[in-house]
Amino acid sequence: MNTKKIQGFVTENAIYIVLAVLLIGIAVYDPSFIGLNTLRDILIQSSTRVIIALGVAFILITGGTDLSAGRMVGLTAVVSASMLQEADYARRFFPNLPELPLFVPVLIAIAVGLVFGLINGIIVSKFKVPPFIATLGTMVAIYGINSLYFDTEPNQSQPIGGLREDFTTLLGSGSIGSGDFSIPYIVIIAIAVCFIVWVMFNKTRLGKNMYAIGGNEQAAKVSGINVARNLILIYSIAGALYGLAGVLEAARTGGATNNYGNMYELDAIAACVVGGVSTTGGIGTVPGIMAGVLIFTVINYGLTFVGVGPYWQQIIKGAIIVAAVAFDMRKYASRK
Repeated sequence: MNTKKIQGFVTENAIYIVLAVLLIGIAVYDPSFIGLNTLRDILIQSSTRVIIALGVAFILITGGTDLSAGRMVGLTAVVSASMLQEADYARRFFPNLPELPLFVPVLIAIAVGLVFGLINGIIVSKFKVPPFIATLGTMVAIYGINSLYFDTEPNQSQPIGGLREDFTTLLGSGSIGSGDFSIPYIVIIAIAVCFIVWVMFNKTRLGKNMYAIGGNEQAAKVSGINVARNLILIYSIAGALYGLAGVLEAARTGGATNNYGNMYELDAIAACVVGGVSTTGGIGTVPGIMAGVLIFTVINYGLTFVGVGPYWQQIIKGAIIVAAVAFDMRKYASRK
């Protein structure tokens, strides 16, 4: 009986056990890994990734997928950065653009993400194109649009730099407090987004409908849920989250190019799967997604910290993804 309880506990909490083992293992190898500076760096690197993963999770829970997430992040990073350069910067994207209030380019970028998310939702719900194909097509199209925008005169595909200090400080490098105990603004924003998404998942009709659609779309239709309308809204929200992540990524790095966001969608999908979002839809939690993102950040940051090469990191990440899906299938099969 005790053995079954232990097995059940391990199966239910595998994600958190993996995260703890990773942290302990790296700390034993190099004790200097454990420190407030390291924790701060990990949280900063996780901030934009968790927002992208939350957007992807909306769609995965409905039983779909979104391959366009990373390219939306890249497009919105370029859009926001192009309008938030210093007035005296030599290579301004818009030489004659007056200095805009910070919130204007930010809202424009988020709106751009929302519009492309809306397009995804319409293609999937109204034209019945499978989400994999629909978002694959928009992924390619968005990259082309971003590249055309990035290549306009006078920029001509040059990396966008010279971003305004209020932008990079408030949404990127700035923090509350000082020293080791400072809390970066970008981390606070990410936590706030996680809380809002948790409320949406658990306390709203949209959240209940989302889980119902992912659990059984036909049953959801029979119960009176307008599946098409909910899918359009869900994809739009996901797009807005990608837009916010693109803005934060530009602020965090102090620049942008049309290649920003490349492959981010795969990291986000992997983090969701590792965090317990079922590959068949209908299941997923915000704490699990956050843990999944932290695991991959710890892998990237921690293994680099102790000198493990990038190729070995890819092998380890792949093994964790496969193990996570195996645990996922075993866990829900046992419940049945």
